[in-house]
Amino acid sequence: MCEKIKKVNSWLSTVFGDQPVPQFEVNTRTVDILYQLAQSSEARCSDTALLIEDVKQKASEYQADCVHLQDVLLQGVDLSCASLSKPAADYLSALVDNAMVLGVRDTALGSFMPAVNNLTSELLEAEKSNRRLERELRALRKRLGATLVLRSSLQEDINKTVKAQAVESAKAEERLLNMDFVTTKAKELSHRRERAETQLVSRNMDKSITHQAIVQLSEEVTTLKQEIIPLKKKLEPYMDLSPSPSLAQVKIEEAKRELAALDSQLEMKVDFK
Repeated sequence: MCEKIKKVNSWLSTVFGDQPVPQFEVNTRTVDILYQLAQSSEARCSDTALLIEDVKQKASEYQADCVHLQDVLLQGVDLSCASLSKPAADYLSALVDNAMVLGVRDTALGSFMPAVNNLTSELLEAEKSNRRLERELRALRKRLGATLVLRSSLQEDINKTVKAQAVESAKAEERLLNMDFVTTKAKELSHRRERAETQLVSRNMDKSITHQAIVQLSEEVTTLKQEIIPLKKKLEPYMDLSPSPSLAQVKIEEAKRELAALDSQLEMKVDFK
């Protein structure tokens, strides 16, 4: 993986030259694609270099053939380049250049036509390969653009998460401080309560005047008041009776005594409170 990344970086630096290399996500897929492109490019460059060397070699051979033909023309028919007219010399030069470009050993039409056909086939194949590479490059650029957008979005989410974590951390720290304060205050109040209870015990304080006892008495008073209410309702029918009937008088007296006992008990509790 490291060797592939090094080769890809070297190839991209060579391709872009002085221009900065676009950023891309480094993962197995993108590295493999760029590595394949780099190998394909290097193979084409190697083929081109071999072709150049072959052309140079053929040019040397043609140059030697040209010198030989010049010698033959000079010795056989006494014809030299200097004796040709300018149009004839231009045609001859163009013919020689075409023969050198096409890679033929002579200027016969039977040699030119296959060479032209081969060159046309190579051109079509090169254009086809070029279109394929352009499609791959466009797809790669599209994926690279989407990857860069995703990377930017993820980086933005990471920044937001970091800020949110910082805020939550500050809140948590503040809650811890408040918790420490409350814990300390609770311990202090607990110690004060224990000291107060110790002081009350040392002073032989009557437990009946404590807050809990007073609350209990208040609840008992409320209960007695609720018990008095139905007794008062029982007395209401007798309030309108004539005082002459002895039986009614007895009932009234009994109810009054019962009510007085309850009132006395209630007053005692209230006074004690």
